[in-house]
Amino acid sequence: MTANSLNGIKVVVVDDSNTIRRSAEVFLKQAGCVVALAEDGFSAMSVIVEQKPDIVFVDVMMPRLDGYQACALIKRNDAFRGTPVIMLTSKDGVFDRARGRLAGCDDYLTKPFTRESLLGAVASHARRA
Repeated sequence: MTANSLNGIKVVVVDDSNTIRRSAEVFLKQAGCVVALAEDGFSAMSVIVEQKPDIVFVDVMMPRLDGYQACALIKRNDAFRGTPVIMLTSKDGVFDRARGRLAGCDDYLTKPFTRESLLGAVASHARRA
């Protein structure tokens, strides 16, 4: 990905790890994305309604509202049903992926992610959105 190749794409990153949120934010902003952050699924709901993102990255294991629950809520909302939700997680087993699909997630990105894998996911899902 070249600098600013993803110019203007709105991305919300939801993760309870400050390190993961900040890493994703740096990578995405360098590529030209507009980034909003949330530290759990519950606070993500208001950020998503306010920002109307093109793509949402959601950590699976979070306090209050986990990634599966957050994804299901996003997908049940008529306004955001078509918004790609990508699970961001270290839980990469068959069961975890199946549970993510049942919740309505569009893709899975395993932690630790690279700059290339993160931006590649944004590029491929932004085209579909």
